[in-house]
Amino acid sequence: MKVLILFYSTYGHIYKMAEAIAEGAREVDGAEVILRRVPETLSEDLLKQIGALEARKAFDHIPVCTVDELALADAIIFGTPTRFGNMAGQMRQFLDGTGGLWAKGALIGKVGSVFTSTATQHGGQESTILSFHTTLLHHGMIVAGLPYSFSNQNTIEEISGGSPYGATTITGGDGSRMPSENELAGARFQGKHVAAIAAKLAN
Repeated sequence: MKVLILFYSTYGHIYKMAEAIAEGAREVDGAEVILRRVPETLSEDLLKQIGALEARKAFDHIPVCTVDELALADAIIFGTPTRFGNMAGQMRQFLDGTGGLWAKGALIGKVGSVFTSTATQHGGQESTILSFHTTLLHHGMIVAGLPYSFSNQNTIEEISGGSPYGATTITGGDGSRMPSENELAGARFQGKHVAAIAAKLAN
């Protein structure tokens, strides 16, 4: 049973969340967890200008995904930063190349799930995940989120990402805030939750 975690990260926040998602998924017996990133569309010069080039060294070792790899997975957990309430353009461009999979119904019945990040507490976390779900539904995927059995998403003791739609993290306006332990715990829970659903469907 294969769980593919496919992400785009600019400064490393989504990569950290993806690692936590993977940790959770690996807790499910029989889960083979595969971490992949989507291709970068920004030039090296632009990445340098926005201060992202150095941060990318932390996850440059993760292989770039091919479209065909999606069809081989039993569950796909997508991670993307928020761009004005939507997924990042790099993720959108990759998904726009999956028309061949759609034509064959290759993703029908697979579990799909999404996690994200925003700079601010109310910066579009929920709209990004919900709008992402539209693509998954067009592919016939079974959408899973972060259920309230992860009770830490109810906390009011700290500012924290996370909603029933999926695990999230808040980066701060300057990107200096990395995922908190509570946000990483939500990501682990989501990874395990999705993998468990996929395992049940595989049986």
